Amino acid sequence: MHTATEENYLKAIFQLSENDPETISTNALAAVLDTSAASVTDMLKRLTDKGLTAYERYKGVRLTASGEQIAIQLVRKHRLWETFLVEQLKFSWDEVHSIAEELEHIQSTELINRLELFLNFPKFDPHGDPIPDKDGKMEQRKQVFISELQVPQQAVVVGVFEHSPSFLQYVEQLGLTIGTEIAILEKYPFDDSVRLLLNQTTEKVISFKVCQNLYAKIL
Repeated sequence: MHTATEENYLKAIFQLSENDPETISTNALAAVLDTSAASVTDMLKRLTDKGLTAYERYKGVRLTASGEQIAIQLVRKHRLWETFLVEQLKFSWDEVHSIAEELEHIQSTELINRLELFLNFPKFDPHGDPIPDKDGKMEQRKQVFISELQVPQQAVVVGVFEHSPSFLQYVEQLGLTIGTEIAILEKYPFDDSVRLLLNQTTEKVISFKVCQNLYAKIL
């Protein structure tokens, strides 16, 4: 049995490694978990003693096969709960992360399998993140940041990189939620902002920062 704090560390290492498959630095982990580097080091030593991580001082940390298995199942539970909260309980997508953070530590495998069945085996959560199946496999898709698109490419918004409630609320106000079709009308060299056509009806000028935090699939 592992503590919720240990599980949070394993999940954070896994999610950081999704974007950078190399070893993860203690500073990166401390920033994500909002704790001190010293606390991170102490926890990584404990997790390494348990065979869940491989940690070398000054070199960073990676998950062992056992640690990765636990982390993937935590991600699976978290993303299934977020889907349930949005689809069934009608929470908004900016409200569900903290609730799912608590629910993901429920240990019942049968509950999660039934939850997945009830939701009809979703492949992606409300933020566009892939949901691992019971074997830990996730559906992959070709996606790019909106900032990488060029005039006159067309695409559909499929996910967010930034998950903070303030960002999610902001892009919802802009009309850039999951499933929104976009066309690149113009890119402004001064600040790299982009003029978009949304769903073939509405034009919006979007900042470079927003474009760097939204994933799109080219049509």
